[in-house]
Amino acid sequence: MNVPPPPRWVRRLLLAPAVVVLAVLLVPTSIMLVLLVGGIVSWALPGRLRAPRVLWVASFYVVWDAAALVALFGLWVGSGFGWALDRPAFRRAHVRLAGTMLSVLFWQVRWTLRLRIDVDLSEADGLDGAPVLVVSRHAGPGDSFVLMDRIVNAAGREPRVVLKDTLQWDPTIDVLLHRVPAYFVVPRSRRPHGAPSGSEAVAELATDLAPDSAVLLFPEGGNVTPRRRDARIAALRASGEDDLAALAEGMPHVMAPHVGGFLAALDATPTTGVAVVAHTGLERLVTVRDIWRELPMDKRLTLKIWATPREALPAGDEERAAWLYAQWVRLDAWLAASGAPTVPSGDRDPAT
Repeated sequence: MNVPPPPRWVRRLLLAPAVVVLAVLLVPTSIMLVLLVGGIVSWALPGRLRAPRVLWVASFYVVWDAAALVALFGLWVGSGFGWALDRPAFRRAHVRLAGTMLSVLFWQVRWTLRLRIDVDLSEADGLDGAPVLVVSRHAGPGDSFVLMDRIVNAAGREPRVVLKDTLQWDPTIDVLLHRVPAYFVVPRSRRPHGAPSGSEAVAELATDLAPDSAVLLFPEGGNVTPRRRDARIAALRASGEDDLAALAEGMPHVMAPHVGGFLAALDATPTTGVAVVAHTGLERLVTVRDIWRELPMDKRLTLKIWATPREALPAGDEERAAWLYAQWVRLDAWLAASGAPTVPSGDRDPAT
């Protein structure tokens, strides 16, 4: 969804309460509806039950969202109606709440959609005791949720995340990530006059990181699609960066990364190491039709993480930009070896 979110007061006073009210209405009816629809649809779609799965997941997500909003409201009241929200104790409480909610969400996803998540940590050592910048490809629905779960629950780190402003349509994401450090990327065409650039905002987000902090950044800027990939290559050529454009053309599984936010995040805290995340398993889920066709997913999402401590990173901006491109070449090669599909031909763009 690329529709800009409504003003903050609309999201707080109308959208969030509407989700809670909808959840209250769904709780006594959702199970009955699932059983009823499941009984009808099981005759037409034996073994798949797409409609009841979608109905159940949608109902669960609304209730999940509402439960998180109620908990967030309780934290707001407990902080003196927002007075102490910035204090470390309340920051930690919000991170714990995020971890709990993510655990519940993925328990349900594994059960309902039969999604398995495997993580290869064989090259992920060397970042203990230091903040980390997590840079990941962006491909498939929900990969940001997966990475946040790994950061909070598996690694036990406090997250800071850069994500699209349209995700503020989700009330829980909106409220939680305005209390846990985050930056919502606003397209340049909608950015208020005088607002900081994306790189400046990322630098502020990545300043003064604690040893257990992690900044999550998607250098590609969005899910990979043919249109976006071609536009990125054309932009590199238009700016005279023909060598980088040639590298981008030689990576058929990914888009060329934007380096500005990456460099800004490294400059903000001089002890930050880097974790590069590759993942495969959800690339074919581009449109709503794709997701419907694949239900139940019965898929395995595989993550591979490469860690580089700060002292192993190059020093200059040009060298660091080249290093990031080299990591993307490595990532593309891993995807090819894993049997991941290349970016399809045509002009399909997802709604995300």
